[in-house]
Amino acid sequence: MIFVPTGLLPKQACPGLAQVGNLMTTYPFQNPSLSTSKRIADLLGRMTLAEKIGQMTQIEKNSLTPELVAKYALGSVLSGGGGYPKTGNTPQDWVNMIGEFQKAALETRLGIPLIYGVDAVHGHNNLHGAVIFPHNIGLGAAGDLDLVKKIGRFTAHELLATNVHWNFAPAVSVPQDIRWGRTYEGYSENSDLVAELGAAYVCGLQSSGVSASVKHFVGDGGTRWGSTHPIPWIPRMWQADDDRWCMDQGVTDVDETTLREVHLRPYAAAIAAGAKNIMVSYSSWNGLKMHGHHYLLTDVLKGEMGFEGFLISDFLAINQLHEDYRTCVVQAINAGLDMVMVPFDAAQFIDTLTAAVEDGAVPLSRIDDAVRRILLVKFEFGLFERPFADPALYTEIGSETHRAAAREAVQKSLVLLKNDNMLPLSRDTSTLLMAGEAANDIGLQCGGWTIEWQGKSGAVTTGSTLFQGVFEKMGGDVAYSPIADFTPGAVAEVGIVAIAEKPYAEGEGDNGNLALTAEQIALIHKVRPHCNKLLLVIYSGRPLIITEQLEMCDAVVAAWLPGSEGAAISDVLFGDVPFTGKLSFSWPRSMSQVPLSALISSGEPPLFPFGHGLETC
Repeated sequence: MIFVPTGLLPKQACPGLAQVGNLMTTYPFQNPSLSTSKRIADLLGRMTLAEKIGQMTQIEKNSLTPELVAKYALGSVLSGGGGYPKTGNTPQDWVNMIGEFQKAALETRLGIPLIYGVDAVHGHNNLHGAVIFPHNIGLGAAGDLDLVKKIGRFTAHELLATNVHWNFAPAVSVPQDIRWGRTYEGYSENSDLVAELGAAYVCGLQSSGVSASVKHFVGDGGTRWGSTHPIPWIPRMWQADDDRWCMDQGVTDVDETTLREVHLRPYAAAIAAGAKNIMVSYSSWNGLKMHGHHYLLTDVLKGEMGFEGFLISDFLAINQLHEDYRTCVVQAINAGLDMVMVPFDAAQFIDTLTAAVEDGAVPLSRIDDAVRRILLVKFEFGLFERPFADPALYTEIGSETHRAAAREAVQKSLVLLKNDNMLPLSRDTSTLLMAGEAANDIGLQCGGWTIEWQGKSGAVTTGSTLFQGVFEKMGGDVAYSPIADFTPGAVAEVGIVAIAEKPYAEGEGDNGNLALTAEQIALIHKVRPHCNKLLLVIYSGRPLIITEQLEMCDAVVAAWLPGSEGAAISDVLFGDVPFTGKLSFSWPRSMSQVPLSALISSGEPPLFPFGHGLETC
């Protein structure tokens, strides 16, 4: 049972009667029996300009107090990557933190609830103990729509239990260059598969009462390598000067036909599935940053595609439009942006936009349109009636039911790249050894966006590892050394090497060389003489260059970033569950076949084509 602190209970006592401020009122917008359109019209007609602009403002929780929420009548608060409560990272800490912000919102003149957003991109991944599902690249390899819907539902349950009603997911990016550090957030290089799985996730998440935020509109998966450059008026807060941040937030150099065919179609599918929020991309197209792109945001998305929901900016993204902040605000709002992830200085944004409306640079009609769209989401997702955590869902956080779904996702996501009469393994194997720190490291198997923004190695959360799974299958008869420090001359029947990319997120993962590291190659060479048969298991957020190492291994498995339930890999290795996963990205044989356009123009086959995946009985 979860205990909502005293004073954080909803004020509404019955339909049509609620306390707003210190007065009991019966405003029509408080009546859930009325149509959403009537409730919006009534509430919008009662709002001042300050209250409207407050609804358009989203601030990161570390730059905020409940008092500021009330002062500015803010519409939204977010946790960035790793944005768990300062008091701790338990479900109750989340309930308390968000509840205090929500209480402040409900005590404003009109009592409009705020909507709290997080990047729960593979489960409620900021919360310790939540189930961490495979990243999207693994779900793309699984290709199971019903499973993705289930993952969406279960993620929503864990979010709602902690007071979160808005998830900045799914990414419906269509990565065309696996050097991109966000490749693993994309289901596939294929637009059709992305559209199907993205829509399935939207359906699952929203069927349980959490709003999706489909991202990043549009073309973020098509940016050109080397097209990201420092913006002179923006301090480099985290970006490095090497290959990192070399294409993330860059330029999508394609014609409009390609933009529509490759990158826009998944948004149409998401909208058809009921998406009411879309996050705008940092990237540029046709000479304009997307956050200032009136043609794509308003003419195409809201006009041609009939999108009725609201557009949210990305973190600090409007600041990239111009060195003058007022110009940034005016251009972004007039282009069609409805809510701004400011994310630090509420007063600066609110004062700037207020002045722009008062002097006519931003029409009041644009403000009203933005607020109408924001209120639509808040009404449709029941925030006025249910603004707080759902205590009935508390027991689902990290539950066995959710972990079973995650294990199923791991099993179905594994792609058997090579198998020379090695798999499935037998429990009767006489001797088995394992090497590689990745074999027993939850942080490495989860990757980025796990507890911390960039993720990290180690026991970052609860779960199980490949080593634990194999250890159980073998009844404990496993020799394991992270660095392959085995007895000289000892030879096992079976050897398993697990390697992993270092966790990363966003542009920190941009990488111009996807070959295995010298240490990883040395580990494979070190283990090879110690076993008759060698299995290589790869944790990665994208295909890696393994052409030379392939010949050294009897079997190779792409395990992607499987999340918290790593032991489920052993179920497939030992044949309890068959291999069924198929590559949702082409696997190049060398960097000369990267990006995808280079592979196509080369006329040479990849190491493994899109759709490849051996099966076992």
